[in-house]
Amino acid sequence: MQRRTASREGTPTRSPSRSNKGAVEVSGTRPSRSRSTEAMAGTCKVCGGSSWDSDNIRGETICADCGYVAAENMIDPGAEWVNHSNGDDRSRVGAPSTLTLSDKGLSTEIRRSDLTSGGARKHGMSGKALRDWRRRQRIDQRSKTRDSRSRNLSTAMQFIRDRGDLPPQIEQEAASLYRHSVDRGLVTGRSIRGVSAACVYIAAREATIPRRIDDVAESFDMISEVEVKELKRTIRLVARNLGTHHITGPDEYFERFHSELGLPPHVLGMARDLWNKVRDDLSWQGKKPSGIAGVVLYWASQNSTSPRTQSEVCKVSGISEVTLRGLLKILNQMNQD
Repeated sequence: MQRRTASREGTPTRSPSRSNKGAVEVSGTRPSRSRSTEAMAGTCKVCGGSSWDSDNIRGETICADCGYVAAENMIDPGAEWVNHSNGDDRSRVGAPSTLTLSDKGLSTEIRRSDLTSGGARKHGMSGKALRDWRRRQRIDQRSKTRDSRSRNLSTAMQFIRDRGDLPPQIEQEAASLYRHSVDRGLVTGRSIRGVSAACVYIAAREATIPRRIDDVAESFDMISEVEVKELKRTIRLVARNLGTHHITGPDEYFERFHSELGLPPHVLGMARDLWNKVRDDLSWQGKKPSGIAGVVLYWASQNSTSPRTQSEVCKVSGISEVTLRGLLKILNQMNQD
């Protein structure tokens, strides 16, 4: 009978099967297939094999060739599948952590809905008990923002969630950028609103879904000329310190401008073909990427059955009609050459 060697001295060896009568055969499976144990890497120290079998019941990793027990008592990273309410969902892990909350969503809270008049009647609370629990709720909320860093993060994360208008994954990236900015002292002496707006702009740019600075400034109520200039300086500062140096190209604006102008799909294809033809020309250097995207889409729309006016394109791309006509002259010259 083949036997498996223990992983260390003093540990008894085990046999994969027992021929004695009355022996208890261990059987059973986890309630979820998603549960798994840690895997081994490398070769077996006994036979040199590289094939490993995992025993999820015993929490062991065994060499498939010689039966050597390479690891035991492994930690199962799966959920604790214990259900005391006889419901269908036996998971007790709760929601995942998120960077868009100041405490990453790991703290507990006293819900306001439980402290309303209806909630108090549902839980059988008296008037005095309701007042006591409301006082505890205020103390609990204040305790979470007791230090300046927590208050800073709470305000900034609220700005990013409410005004960033980003997909969830990019929103997480913007929150991560702001946390790194706080750690490097970039927020000191600057407004929380301005740094959070800069992180939103950089996160969108790094994800190749860029936003115009004017649009981000408007979303964060930074509409004065001084505030816009300060936002641009903050963007350069954060990008330089955090190493985010992605350069936005005009082609990254095509889909967004195409959607806002309501153009048919074939116009987007014409714009991409035109840009692939003229993108390497040095005449575009120093020109605004959103303006180049606007003039390319304008040219494509004028050569299709769905033309758009200069004012419509300028409104979307954020340039003046004079600038659009100047860029159009450059584009027409390239097509002639």
